[in-house]
Parts: sequence; structure tokens; C-alpha cells
Amino acid sequence: MALTRVTKEAIVAEVSVVASKAISAVVALNHGLSAGEMTELRVSARKLGVFLKVVPNNLLKRAVAGSEFECLQESLIGPTIIAFSKGEPGSAGRLIRDFVKTHPKMGVKAIAIGAKVFDAQQLDMLASLPSFDEALASLMSVMNAPIGKLVRTLPETYTKMVRVVAAVRDLKQAA
Repeated sequence: MALTRVTKEAIVAEVSVVASKAISAVVALNHGLSAGEMTELRVSARKLGVFLKVVPNNLLKRAVAGSEFECLQESLIGPTIIAFSKGEPGSAGRLIRDFVKTHPKMGVKAIAIGAKVFDAQQLDMLASLPSFDEALASLMSVMNAPIGKLVRTLPETYTKMVRVVAAVRDLKQAA
């Protein structure tokens, strides 16, 4: 079924809006996936907050033109799926990495974070980026470490002083 001009403009506008707000993007091969497998991928994408769309390459090139994902245009060849991370930078990477493990027909073409393109081998790097909550917890533990060390060290000075006084007392009593 051919797309009308109005439908094409709506697709380009929708993808443009998502691309302008997205943090990262993954371009994957849409080759040999059944309708059931695509449904499974879309359900997983919704759970992770990832925008996932199968878009014709010429429309996708127009949609990302002018955005920081314009750098992906060279990888838009053949049947493609685009996944944009809206909330966390690694969510699209985790989605595609986990799906590729169980469906090896699907492959990764390119990854973009900001205005930089990475090759498919960097998918694990993107997927291993911490979520917002994990990064916040890590930051809090780093900020808490010096305070905790200070709290543990302060009583140690008084304890040493008490031990020295007790040792002097024991020496005087023994003499």
C-alpha cells in the first residue's frame, strides 16, 4: 500500500518531534522478522520508554535532518528500524541488545548519542550505561563516602586517647 503525501508528512513530523527530544538512537536491520516478533519488540519498547518505528529511509532521512541524529543518514540503507531513547540514554541499546540475543536475524547498523555515531560493536557500551536511578545512587555513594569515613575516624582519636590514659593508669598502679 502506497503512502499518501499527508501520511508521509505526518510520519516525518512525528519522528522529527521524537528525534528532537531523544537522547540516543539505534538503527537496526528489519530483515526477516515476523509480525509476531515485531509485536514482541514493540511491547518491550513501550515498557522501556523507547520510541520504536519502522520508517522508509527517505522519510527517516528527512525526519532527522537538522537534528543531532542527522549523522545517522549514512546508515539508513535497506530495511531499518529506528529506536530512540527518550528518558535514559541506554534504554534503546538495552532493548535492541536483548532482542538481538533471542532473534539473531536482526542486526544493528549504527548507534548515535548526541551528534556522534558509533558502530554496531559499541551496542554493549550503550546498553551498559546506567539508568538515571543507578547513576544517582552511584553519585550519592561517592558523595557519602568521605562523610562516612570522617564519622568513623573522629571517634577513633578519642578511643586512642582513652587507651593511652588507661595504659598510663595501669603502669602507675603496677608500680
